[in-house]
Amino acid sequence: MSEYYDGRRPGLFLYIAIGLISALLGSSLMLFAVHTNPQLFFPDKGPGGGGQGTLDAPPPAQNTLPPARVNDPHETIVQVAAKIGPAVVGVSTRRQAYDWFWGAYEIPGVGSGVIFAEQGYILTNDHVVHGARSITVTLFDGRQVPGRLVGTDPSTDLAVVKIDEPDLPVAPLGDSDNLLVGELAIAIGNPLGLELQRTVTAGIVSALNRTIQTEDGNVLEGLIQTDASINPGNSGGPLVNASGQVIGINTAKAPKAEGIGFSIPINLAKPIVEELITHGRIVTPWLGIIGGTITPEIANYYDLAVEEGVLILEISRNSPAEKAGLRRLDVITTFNITPMETVEDLTSALEQQKVGQEIKLTILRGESKQTVSVTLGERPQE
Repeated sequence: MSEYYDGRRPGLFLYIAIGLISALLGSSLMLFAVHTNPQLFFPDKGPGGGGQGTLDAPPPAQNTLPPARVNDPHETIVQVAAKIGPAVVGVSTRRQAYDWFWGAYEIPGVGSGVIFAEQGYILTNDHVVHGARSITVTLFDGRQVPGRLVGTDPSTDLAVVKIDEPDLPVAPLGDSDNLLVGELAIAIGNPLGLELQRTVTAGIVSALNRTIQTEDGNVLEGLIQTDASINPGNSGGPLVNASGQVIGINTAKAPKAEGIGFSIPINLAKPIVEELITHGRIVTPWLGIIGGTITPEIANYYDLAVEEGVLILEISRNSPAEKAGLRRLDVITTFNITPMETVEDLTSALEQQKVGQEIKLTILRGESKQTVSVTLGERPQE
């Protein structure tokens, strides 16, 4: 026995290890049994039991709503594309240009549009059809039909084209005033020409009320910003919400950034469209003055009695302002009782009126305050 003894007892440690493992297994089995069949060990803990044991299940929650079902966004995009896609058209144009060496030649162009009325009216961008000698509209079934320009408004980059075809699919117009940043936005159009017609891209409404300057220097305000992919051929195509309603007309992408595109809100477009269909042009109310915002320096220079308002610097001949008796150096302080502090205030107030409407201006002539009625005219065409 001594020849094997080296100070350690392997047999004793083995017995201890086996005992610990057995104890652990026994405890685990006991806990599992109590958990799966508590009545076996606690008879008074069954349904309706009055015991106070710690294994009681919590009482069912009262008035608990079932978990909300989250719609699959991909399913929504598929449905919107199927609903709106047929109303999206290709708009091809030919413009005449002149080169001193080659002489006159034609430049082809292509964009997108959306049919918004069963009479064949199509909403698109002004820059898609501006200066076009001819317009061809490509329909969802591949037919190519001639289009006629109804009217255009370069200041908002909107235009209306008409085709004479029966049984056309129509895209419903939505309400862009209630848009929320982060909601689904789907762009449909022809990003690189008619070879890629009715391409669908999706993203979100990234921001609202954006202002950009276009390549031709035009300033567009109140735009929808979206990360739905927009490319040059998408111009004039619709931006659509999850309900399948047009909420904007795609107009531009940021030239030096990806994932930043802009769309004209449909609520801004609606009155423009109405004007273009009715008159073939935008009929703008006209007061007939050139004014300046009063600053302390201007007030001091002209010895004015106020330091806020719009100073009349010039009055056009035969204008509504002249007919109403307004004079140079009159100060406009209110427009229909709304205070006028800047020229921008006056311009914004005029944009809300209609031709032929009577307005009331409060003016300051010297130190005399007067109220003048003016019937607005139509701005002369340049």
